[in-house]
Amino acid sequence: MRGNKGFTMVELMVVVLIVGILAAVAVPLMSGRIDASKWSEAKAAMGTIASALRSYSAEKGSFASAPSLSEVGLTNNDLDGTYFTHDAYAISSASATSGQVSFVITCTAASSKRGGKPATPAAMTLTCNSGNSYVATFAEGSGS
Repeated sequence: MRGNKGFTMVELMVVVLIVGILAAVAVPLMSGRIDASKWSEAKAAMGTIASALRSYSAEKGSFASAPSLSEVGLTNNDLDGTYFTHDAYAISSASATSGQVSFVITCTAASSKRGGKPATPAAMTLTCNSGNSYVATFAEGSGS
């Protein structure tokens, strides 16, 4: 009598079940990492806007209201990237007095005209003011 070699149907089903469980756990973890990497593009662009605001302050001196992106020397193409367009960025508030520049820069994913934009968080802000000792700090937002 010849010995049968191979796997039984039960053994194969156990392997398929284990692979399915691993995939169910891994996919949500990877999705969060993908969104985080997409937001790194927005963070870099918001850093560019912050640098432009500081340069604007050095040029103009004190100012009390937020300038537009074009007033600080940025064109639409300067901020357009793979996941975010210039439409996603806004200088929510900005001022400069006595050499201290305060600002809140917001990026809202839903405002971007690109496909593949991140699902979460809905928005990201870069804040620099006396409340955080004039250290630019990123925070996730709801996008409202």
